Amino acid sequence: MIPEINAGEVYRMRRRHPCGGWEWRVYRTGADIGIECLQCGRRVMLERRKFESRMKARVSLADD
Repeated sequence: MIPEINAGEVYRMRRRHPCGGWEWRVYRTGADIGIECLQCGRRVMLERRKFESRMKARVSLADD
C-alpha cells in the first residue's frame, strides 16, 4: 500500500535532524519529496522510497 503524501502535511521522522528537530513539512510531491525542517528551515529533497522508509508518523494534515 502506497501512503498518500500531500504538500503541507507535517511528518515526524525516525531520526532527529542535526539541529534537533524531529518534524518536517512537505512542500513538494512527485517522484521526489521536498521537505522542510520546522525548527531550522532547512529544505531537502528525498526519493519517495527513502522518505517512506524514514518517516515515522504523520503529525498533521495539509491546511486546505
